[in-house]
Amino acid sequence: MAPTLSPRAIFTYANNLLSQVPLLSSIPTSFLDPVSSIFEPAGPTKPYETYNNEQSVFDGITPYDPLTGAPTCPIDGPISCQNKTVADSCCFIHPGGRLLLTQFWDEEIHAGGTEEDWTLHGLWPDLCDGSYDQYCGMTPRFNNITAVLEHYDQGELVEFMNRYWVANYGTNEHLWAHEYNKHGTCINTLAPSCYGESYTPGVEVVDYFVRAFGLFRLLDTYRALEIAGIEPDSSKTYALQDVQDALEKFSGSRVILKCSRHGALHEAWYVYFVKGSLQVGEFVPAKDTFKGDQGNCPSRVRYLPKRKK
Repeated sequence: MAPTLSPRAIFTYANNLLSQVPLLSSIPTSFLDPVSSIFEPAGPTKPYETYNNEQSVFDGITPYDPLTGAPTCPIDGPISCQNKTVADSCCFIHPGGRLLLTQFWDEEIHAGGTEEDWTLHGLWPDLCDGSYDQYCGMTPRFNNITAVLEHYDQGELVEFMNRYWVANYGTNEHLWAHEYNKHGTCINTLAPSCYGESYTPGVEVVDYFVRAFGLFRLLDTYRALEIAGIEPDSSKTYALQDVQDALEKFSGSRVILKCSRHGALHEAWYVYFVKGSLQVGEFVPAKDTFKGDQGNCPSRVRYLPKRKK
């Protein structure tokens, strides 16, 4: 018998159809209250300060006006990993044009009400052949992600990230800095030069986290599996192919599944190309095969309920 779906599940599934629309105008509200206030400018501008040419010290509030600082790109531009000729480097993600939105199924309940939450690991720009670069030379780098986001009036986004973008070990702040400096610095359209004269330090950090979190909110892994009758149960196993099919049907993209050494479902990686820049481009589901596109799960997997701390 088909599983009973809650209104939230139906709404989430419908929201997934919006995944081809630029995400700043289509972040769904299936988890919490609407997050549109994240993008509302507020308060007077106060200049940031720098020292030693290494790390900006952020003070006061600078309004963040989504998309206005990004380069203007043609609507018929090429899709990443699909173009064999030179394209505008600020409107075409290269060489890391295969974007992976990666999620965790955590072993423990990290906060009240998170029993059904998959959490965000990161947004990774893999090379087109499936290999990857890391810690790219683009500067500046940032180790104070919360300060940057709050400087650009993204305090509510920080609250959501503290629930849905959480570290297995160490602090969330350390994880966010790791994800940006290891992966975000390899997304060429986030280079300060792409912002032109309007660039202010840290705006590229905001663009990275806004876009990553927006895509994450469209990919409700728990609900996608629930729709297919796949729910956490310590006494059951599920066919890996059924899990794969459910997530790929829901997202439209290739999905790579990772399991623990005991064959328990642990990670889901959704694969996308991008048409245009990361800041304003369209996420295009990738369905091709590539190096490293195979997970490590057995033919039947466990999907375990989270443990209480």
